Amino acid sequence: MKDLWTYDQCVQLLHDETRTEIRNGLNMLIKKVPGSDTNKGVLDPRVRAVLQEQLLSGGGLPEVTGAEHMEIEDIPIAQLRAQMGCPNKDVTRTRIQTRDLDINGQNGTIPIRIYRPETSRNRLPGILFFHGGGFMGGTVGVIENSCKILAEKANAAVIAVDYRLAPEHPFPAGMTDCFDTVEWVFHNASQIDVNPEQIAVTGDSAGGNYSTVCALKDRDLGKRIIKYQALIYPSVNLAEIDTDDHAWHIEEYTINNHEHRELILASIYGLKDSLPLVRRVYLQGKTSPRDPYVSPLHAVDLSDMPETLIITAEYDKFRLECEAYARRLIRSGVKTQLIQYNGMDHGFIDKIGIYPQVEDCMNEIARHITRFFSCA
Repeated sequence: MKDLWTYDQCVQLLHDETRTEIRNGLNMLIKKVPGSDTNKGVLDPRVRAVLQEQLLSGGGLPEVTGAEHMEIEDIPIAQLRAQMGCPNKDVTRTRIQTRDLDINGQNGTIPIRIYRPETSRNRLPGILFFHGGGFMGGTVGVIENSCKILAEKANAAVIAVDYRLAPEHPFPAGMTDCFDTVEWVFHNASQIDVNPEQIAVTGDSAGGNYSTVCALKDRDLGKRIIKYQALIYPSVNLAEIDTDDHAWHIEEYTINNHEHRELILASIYGLKDSLPLVRRVYLQGKTSPRDPYVSPLHAVDLSDMPETLIITAEYDKFRLECEAYARRLIRSGVKTQLIQYNGMDHGFIDKIGIYPQVEDCMNEIARHITRFFSCA
C-alpha cells in the first residue's frame, strides 16, 4: 500500500474500487481501505492512528462497571457526553444555507437546524438526520459538516434534529421528538421549501436506530411519510438477544494483521461493554429492550418498510446485527442495499474531512436517495 495517499485521492479510490461480494447471505458493496492490496482484515491507517492515541492516552468512553444496577444519579453522564464526538472539517465546495428553528412537538419545543444549497430555489427532497451518541449524548454540531456535504451532494434540505437525551429524558422521549419532527416537516413542507412526497431519514448509531424506528412507527400508523431510510451502522438489537439467524461472535471479525489485533478488539469490546450502561440510562428498567421501537431487529413484521440503505463498518460490534437486519428486510420484501467500509470502526461518521470514508459515505447516501426520488 502506498505510504501516503492524499485525502482527495482516497475519496476517489473509494469510489473507483468499490466491489460487490456475496457475504453472510447478502449481496453487499465492499469499500476496501483506499490503496490497500487486501480486501479485508486490516485497519485503515487513519483509524489505527486514532485508536493508538486513545489506547496510549486512556481516551475513549470511561469504563462504568455494574451499570445495569447503578442509580442513575451515580452514572457520570457529563463525563460520558464530553468524550463523545470528534472535531471534523467542512468539505463542501459550494455555499450551504443554515437555518435554526424551534418547532412544537407533543412534549415541548424541538430545536432543528436546516441545511440547503444556497443556489436551490425549488422545493427539494427533505432528509432528516438524527445524530448518534448512545441515546444519551451527541449534538447536531458534531454532524453539521456531514449534513452540509449531504445537502450539497443530494441537492436536498437536510434537517438535523436536536432531540432530547437520556437519562433526563428516557425512552421514548428522543424517539418521540424525532417522529414529531418527521410529521412537522411533512405538514410544514411549504414553509421550508421541501417536497412532502420526498422525505427520507438517516442517522448514525443511535440516530440510525431512531431513523428506522421512525420508519417503523410511520408504517404502523399508516402515514407513509418516510419514503427512504439510510441507516449508518444503526443499533437495531439493543437487547443483545440472538435471533433465528443472528448470533454475535468475535470470530466473525477477520484480522489478518495481528499487529492490529489489540486495537481492533479494544474497539469492538469497548462498544459491546458499554451496552448495559446504555440500556440502564436509556430504558431505566421501564421498557423491555426487546420492544421493537428499541430493538427493531425483533419486530414481528418488517414488511412495507421504505427502501433501505445500510452502512456498516468492518470492525463495529453492530456490524453483524446490521447484516441480520438487512437479511430480515430483504426477506420481508423490502429493497435493501448494504455497504461495508473495511478498516473502519464504530463512530467513523464523526470524522468527516479526516477519514475519506465519511465523505464517500455521504456521497453514497446522496446517490441512493437522488436515484430513488428521480425514479419514484
